[in-house]
Amino acid sequence: MPVASRGTYRLLMPDLMVGDSNTPMQAEAPITLVIADDHRVVRSGLRILLDSDVRLSVAAEAGTIAETVEAVERTRPQVLVLDLNMGGENSLDAIPDLRRLAPDTQIVVLTMQEDPAFARAALRAGALGYVLKDAAHDELLGAVMSASEGRTYLNPELGAKLAAAPEEPEQRPDGLSPRELEVLKLIALGHTNAEIAQTLTLSIRTVESHRAHIHQKVQLASRAELVAYARDRGLLD
Repeated sequence: MPVASRGTYRLLMPDLMVGDSNTPMQAEAPITLVIADDHRVVRSGLRILLDSDVRLSVAAEAGTIAETVEAVERTRPQVLVLDLNMGGENSLDAIPDLRRLAPDTQIVVLTMQEDPAFARAALRAGALGYVLKDAAHDELLGAVMSASEGRTYLNPELGAKLAAAPEEPEQRPDGLSPRELEVLKLIALGHTNAEIAQTLTLSIRTVESHRAHIHQKVQLASRAELVAYARDRGLLD
């Protein structure tokens, strides 16, 4: 009788064997994945990590929202690992559309955004997992497996912050998160990305990500327009 290997094979019971009793059961099909991130080196690292697990198989990669939609529609993966910000595009807005396109594809967000508001928004939009990019490899693998089984996974530290910071009932301008409002105020006051990063203790890339989300949400392109927007809404008072 064959020996089970890494959880991939199950021992055969006599009443389940058909034909030759020495024929082993076929291996279970791996969980199929699509990796969506706008940085090729990140995608390569994720592919190596995920493909190294015999339970998983990466079916496709994507670097933009459009490529993600195409890859999901073409491969119908069981799990989509999705970066929250790809090339200035906000993936949060795409999650509901992806869920409608492929209802059987579960979404795990992999991001640098530590703001609980983003985690809440991602889960509300339809994601099942929210993992920070500085998490251990085992945490991402656990989130993927949980999502494939229809279970929610949230980074533990972020989950604690989420519980400690209930959603604010008041409406914020154009749905901007508290952190985005802080960044917008500093932009309007003339601070550079580097200065904002130092003031808020963030990385410059995180500030750039917040800035891209702000431009997208308020539908304004220039700094002068953002200044007027912030002033008109009393954000500089």
